[in-house]
Amino acid sequence: MNLPCSSLPCWLVASVAAVLPCLSQAAAPTPLPTGAPSRVPAYTYPTTLPEQEAALAANPLLQRMNAVRAKLATDRFRPAYHYVNPEGTLNDPNGLCFWQGRWHLFYQAYPPEDTRQHWGHAVSEDLIHWRDLPYAIYPGPEDKCYSGTTLVEKDRVIAIYHGVAAGTMVAISQDPLLLNWSKLTGRAVIPFPAPGQPGLPYEIFDPGVWKKGEDYYALTAGQLPTGPGGKYVRALYLHRSRDLATWTYLHPFLESDLFSKIGDDGACPYFWPIGDRHLLLHYSHTRGGRYLLGKYDTARDKFVVTDGGTFNHGASGPGGVHAPSAYPDGQGGIIAIFNMNPAFRTAGWNQIMTLPMRLSLPPAGEVDPLRIEPVAAVESLRGAHRRIENRKLPANQDVVLEGIAGNCLELALEVAPTGGQTIELEVLRSPQREEYTRIAFYRERGDIHREFGNASPLVRPASSVLVIDNARSSQLPDARSRPPETAQFRLKGDEPLKLRVFIDRSVVEVYANGRQYAALRVYPGREDSVGVALRSLGRDSTVRSVEAWQMRPVW
Repeated sequence: MNLPCSSLPCWLVASVAAVLPCLSQAAAPTPLPTGAPSRVPAYTYPTTLPEQEAALAANPLLQRMNAVRAKLATDRFRPAYHYVNPEGTLNDPNGLCFWQGRWHLFYQAYPPEDTRQHWGHAVSEDLIHWRDLPYAIYPGPEDKCYSGTTLVEKDRVIAIYHGVAAGTMVAISQDPLLLNWSKLTGRAVIPFPAPGQPGLPYEIFDPGVWKKGEDYYALTAGQLPTGPGGKYVRALYLHRSRDLATWTYLHPFLESDLFSKIGDDGACPYFWPIGDRHLLLHYSHTRGGRYLLGKYDTARDKFVVTDGGTFNHGASGPGGVHAPSAYPDGQGGIIAIFNMNPAFRTAGWNQIMTLPMRLSLPPAGEVDPLRIEPVAAVESLRGAHRRIENRKLPANQDVVLEGIAGNCLELALEVAPTGGQTIELEVLRSPQREEYTRIAFYRERGDIHREFGNASPLVRPASSVLVIDNARSSQLPDARSRPPETAQFRLKGDEPLKLRVFIDRSVVEVYANGRQYAALRVYPGREDSVGVALRSLGRDSTVRSVEAWQMRPVW
């Protein structure tokens, strides 16, 4: 149904609001036929911001979401300052974009009365304080609304996404809060072949979109048997259109990609300029969230890959980083956010989003290809503060940081380069170490870098290694651990180690010197698993500073 929200009679608003919350507790609905319209109530909204705000205040779906969010807030593992959707489960983030002064985040949502994928929707002015909005894009004629991206133009926002059993879909919105969406042509613009038609020279899955001149370009994700021995590796197929409705297939997009491994694919692609180069963020169903860096050859419409890396240092599940969504920040960088998989069954919800991060090119002289830093607005959540300076770490002894504890923290550490080659930080630690999450740093214990040429080989210092280990994070019998995340990055000479660690109930995220990122889900079962401790292995070390902030919730 399509109800004008602003004109709903009060008695109907009250009746629907009273009934709909029960749906979140009901048994799974009977599956619908392929392509059937959604069971979720749909609304048409006004087109001015004041009228939209008035309509949202009376919207039954939003009232239900607010009620469910409030109920789930008591869950001890539900994050306090990371975005998690208001009701039900979620999957990939989609279509992150900046429109009329606000950031919009879409995601694969599973409404309780129709658990096929819809596009969920949230809005923020700073990427940290999010506000839920009603579902944005509903299935029909496609069976489910899978992942896709958005493109902001002067007078509209374009969403392109994978419509299950249909093909690539395009939807358009023009209103202030992106509440009303219309599907271009009412059908798939890059369709699957009809029964009996020949196969396609490309795959149709998880499209990305950008514009060059007067033409729109779309990537569809897939694989090609171009790996060693004809094995399948990552591929992305390029299409072009002048009007978004009719598309012409061009060719595979990647060139000189030596960073793919057997089994990788290019799902959830986001292709954006970054500095004087281009960045392709994507998800590999084999290995998780990844990126390629290189030059966009606009004359040939090819992406010439020069570097690559990962946000995932193990499998994406259980408890790992999953798929990205990304959009340029207008200052030469890219804002990215990922969903994270669960590793413990929680009632009524499961996945979460990472903190939004800013990706940029490094200054001259740095070897690591990408700067990775949390968005600055996260500092607005800082509350009670404690600082420790020049703390000695005697070799092989636990040093518990008195006065620093909690499960909603930001920690900032700087460790002098001399002394112990291995530093360990334990967070969410119980007093007797029955539970703890281990973060370890190994100076110059990673890959050795040698470049051979006509002259003597160029030998750089070996990479350093960052590890997050949740093997002892929980004593709960159903909490699933995983092999440690092991991430490499390079420090220069006597450069100190600088870590920023974000702890939010069931997630730990670590940024190392603005060059590397790693994260895990964790589920401490003990109420007293809130401590923080340090250890230097082998030799004494000095921590130049430790800063800790209690973090305020965003809800």
